[in-house]
Amino acid sequence: MNARQDRPATHAAQALFTRLAAAVGAVVTGQEKPIRHLLSAFLTGGHVLLEDYPGTGKTTLAKALARAVGVDFQRVQFTPDLLPTDILGASIYDQRSQSFVVHKGPVFTHILLADEINRASPRTQSALLEAMGEAQVSLEGRQFRLEPPYFVIATQNPVEFHGTYPLPEAQMDRFALRLALGYVSLEDEMAIVAANNAASPLDAVVPCVDAADVLAFQATAATVAASDEVRRYLVGLVAATRGRPELELGASPRASITLLKCAQALALADGVDFVTPDHVQELAPLVLAHRLAVRPEARFGGISAATVVARILDEAAVPR
Repeated sequence: MNARQDRPATHAAQALFTRLAAAVGAVVTGQEKPIRHLLSAFLTGGHVLLEDYPGTGKTTLAKALARAVGVDFQRVQFTPDLLPTDILGASIYDQRSQSFVVHKGPVFTHILLADEINRASPRTQSALLEAMGEAQVSLEGRQFRLEPPYFVIATQNPVEFHGTYPLPEAQMDRFALRLALGYVSLEDEMAIVAANNAASPLDAVVPCVDAADVLAFQATAATVAASDEVRRYLVGLVAATRGRPELELGASPRASITLLKCAQALALADGVDFVTPDHVQELAPLVLAHRLAVRPEARFGGISAATVVARILDEAAVPR
């Protein structure tokens, strides 16, 4: 066994990941892989876009995570008439003090669920950019820091386009991963129906980690090693998205940074303190596909961003 696997910090991080995944998985049945991937982003400071059909458990997943961590949670239903101030807050004149007082909006939380984010106008969507990118909010010329951990889960329906505003590339690039839950198996759905028959499984969720645990995991994840060969492989995958004939836009260096961070989290989840090519391959489609813009002629030919990422993975030489 590699001696590096015996570090107490690695074992503690793995135990935290396993505990948190089990708590969320007890509520969101049959979604082990999406939960694993969502936690890889959450535990390294990234944000997640959940794109799936209504009723697949997106909101439940966000609530279960917040309760398992025991942190503040806010949900905002995005609608066409939603304003940036409805999310960020605003200065309101207080007659008693005869001064303006900042009333903070729901963005001031630890876990924010931006439900159906593509239903709001681009102006309102962009209100989250600073919060997601810099963990701060600008109000009335002042900057307010957001307390860590800060995590945005945004949802959107992939089949409903009437009255929606597609997220621009700059906004998509702020999400570490794009995930889909999908429909569960017949057996898992029977278990879900039985569990929800008498009461909501969310009522049984109690905190199993806290904010300090999450920050400790982030610190440990940053020390997870990645060899030069693995780093070159990872960066090569991202660079291969640029200049391809099927694409108008490839992935930026931010994608490389995100891919490494999430891979470090998965390494800890697996009980090792070094990133393997398998971790990179597992996450690459989730990190890269939503950052790519496919040319119209390629899209009409049935080529998707996921198709391009799959081709890149097939073409790249895997380090041994």
